[in-house]
Amino acid sequence: MTDYEAATSFLGEWGPFQQRIFYLLSLSLLPVGFHGMIIVFLADTPAHRCVIPAHVNLSDAWRNSSIPLEVHSHSGALVHSRCSRYKLNVMQDFSQRGLMPGVDVNLSNVEQERCLDGWEYDQSVYTSTIVSEWDLVCDNSWKTPLTSSINFCGVFAGSLVSGQLSDRYGRKVVLFVALATQTLFSSIQAFAPSWPVFCAIFFVVGMTRVSIYMCAFVLGTEILNPRVRTAFATLGSCLFFSLGYLLLPLGAFFIRDWRMLALGLSLPCCLLAPLWWFIPESPRWLLSQGRVEDAEVIIKDAAKTNKIEPPPIIFTPLQKKSRNIWDLLRFSNIRWISLTLWIVVNIGYFGLSLNTSNLHGNPHFNCFLSAVVEVPAYISSWFLFRWCSRRLSTSSTLLIGGVFLLLIQLIPTDMTVVAISLEMMGKFAVTTGYTIVYAYTAEVYPTVLRNTALGVCSMAARIGGIIAPYFVYLRTYSVSLPYILMGSLTALSGLLSLLLPESFGMPLPETLSQMQPFPG
Repeated sequence: MTDYEAATSFLGEWGPFQQRIFYLLSLSLLPVGFHGMIIVFLADTPAHRCVIPAHVNLSDAWRNSSIPLEVHSHSGALVHSRCSRYKLNVMQDFSQRGLMPGVDVNLSNVEQERCLDGWEYDQSVYTSTIVSEWDLVCDNSWKTPLTSSINFCGVFAGSLVSGQLSDRYGRKVVLFVALATQTLFSSIQAFAPSWPVFCAIFFVVGMTRVSIYMCAFVLGTEILNPRVRTAFATLGSCLFFSLGYLLLPLGAFFIRDWRMLALGLSLPCCLLAPLWWFIPESPRWLLSQGRVEDAEVIIKDAAKTNKIEPPPIIFTPLQKKSRNIWDLLRFSNIRWISLTLWIVVNIGYFGLSLNTSNLHGNPHFNCFLSAVVEVPAYISSWFLFRWCSRRLSTSSTLLIGGVFLLLIQLIPTDMTVVAISLEMMGKFAVTTGYTIVYAYTAEVYPTVLRNTALGVCSMAARIGGIIAPYFVYLRTYSVSLPYILMGSLTALSGLLSLLLPESFGMPLPETLSQMQPFPG
């Protein structure tokens, strides 16, 4: 079989062709950064309280006292109840009799009722969110984490389907179909008439989001040479994703209505359509399909772009052998990668990312801070991936991240800056580990099944993504509980990752027989 790295070495490492592939594929990941965390703002819960209808005949004193006070579960301060009010007919009777709240009537003895007339929402941060528009609060508050979970169910489905489609029909075709579909459906989402319709569309957006990332990632991994491939896997693709993530809170700061925000972050993605004519198909994939002539056309075009004369014969004919997901599942490899790393890392990464709206302070700044932390994390992952053991890098970053998260429970409630700092350091370590895991997996699996393998691993990881919103939801019972669970699982996965094989310094495998052995 042709040694792809040796056959294409004449192209050099960092010519105009490689630069074009590096930057354009990275640019295609900007929408993933937008839509990956947009739910933080679309589904944030503004401060709210029961509506007291204007037609109810209450004195000003009784109207101002109509909402009970309760102890805030996080700060311990007295705040107005979000889900109950005093019974209006009883209060109306007191008002008509001229009694005064707290003077003539002990409010603790007054019966309470649910918000039968709806809620009024604070609009100092948001004009509207899906929570305020469809009243996803109190008895319906379970719908908020479910919204994120449905999106991750879409990612779950997309991970499997897009991986197999791109291994069968090509990386480039699936990439651009996913980009077009995401732009279309995320724009339609802005006009959703109800929460169920919003969730159905959000499911499709989740499918396209993971398809874009996986196809662009694999395409760059297979086209670029080893040194540039490392930079693309840990810096290029991740930093452009992070740039989209950074632009999200900026857009949300200026666009406070959820519908306009969804539309405003979707339509600019149409500008990526011309990339079709500048990004080629993966020559490695073409070779794996027996399409030697098509692969040579791309390499010769790359040589022309780099102003290099190619040899007359670049690749020797290959015997095509069809592969599918069942070839992959026959091995124990996929079980180790999926169970020890992907599921837990996704719980940590998305749990911390979705939690930014719950942190003390402005949600836009907290989201921006969470995104900024990822930049040095990606740079660190590049250093580790470039010069260090894959196995030790993965283990150390996840173990350190888990320890930081476990320390949060020891911080007093009034030391919010320290707690947020520890959370951001945990996010830094988990993001570094997540980046290494993604690139590590692409190195372990062969060209004939690389995208399918990433798809299956990503699909398994979405189990973590699906339940991550509920980890955040556990804050309603205990602020420390999400950190204890995420920290313990992350640290444990760091220890288990020591059992994985080493791929540092080894060529990309082309066939199943060239894969590094895993523990059984």
